[in-house]
Amino acid sequence: MNRSEPGEPSLLVSRPAPGVVSATLNRPARRNALDEDLFARLTALCARLRSDPSARVLVLDGAGGSFCAGYDIAEVGRIAGLPPLELLALLQRQAAAVTGLRDIPQAVIAAVDGTATGAGLSLALAADIRLADPGARFCASFVRMGLSGGDMGASWLLPRLTGLGFASDVMLSGRVVGAAEAVERGLASRLSAPGAVRADALALAEEIAANSPLSVALTKQVLQSNVDAPSLAVALEREGPTQVVAANSPDVHEAVAAFRERRPPRFGTRD
Repeated sequence: MNRSEPGEPSLLVSRPAPGVVSATLNRPARRNALDEDLFARLTALCARLRSDPSARVLVLDGAGGSFCAGYDIAEVGRIAGLPPLELLALLQRQAAAVTGLRDIPQAVIAAVDGTATGAGLSLALAADIRLADPGARFCASFVRMGLSGGDMGASWLLPRLTGLGFASDVMLSGRVVGAAEAVERGLASRLSAPGAVRADALALAEEIAANSPLSVALTKQVLQSNVDAPSLAVALEREGPTQVVAANSPDVHEAVAAFRERRPPRFGTRD
């Protein structure tokens, strides 16, 4: 069921700067709550970006002063009544949005303003970097809805950012985490000035987009791989092949030439 705003798509996609893609969750009357239409649009966007070399960074935010209020409560009753196999298929379609954000070669920045609750928190956690407005609020609300906190990857993503103890505190209580605490605990990377989180995210996106797209993709890949490496030796073993690939790319020669000529490097083709 499509519950996006009348005449407006539920996901607004634009190109605010060369190499930067902006995706805005656009259901402000529902605080950008997720429905099947919005999940499908997010998944389709990730599929397009996976084969788009002109896109180097994705900035994800929400319209109307809220990031995402989670799954649309208007849909919860219907979903709870689905037969198990249909419900499982629905959950797998939802999970595809999270894995899509994790798997694309582009860096993903979540600009969190207002609420990031439940499934909305999971979307923010799937980003590589989270910036927070001072009014941002993060909440793993699953237990307060009678659901398991194991939803859309939150039980895997959150402990890797904050540690198991803090993740247990947040997920078992369902309490709200403010922006300052989120930054202190590693849930968010930076705290923006009031009203500046999207501008900060776009500025960071342009900074990342100026780097080699291959380097960014390989760095994202090795970070995700090595966060669970059982030892330094294994991490080093995984790093080696990615460095070989990078070292044999034209981007290295361009970086060296740019350094010698005292100019910014020009990596690949940009839109």
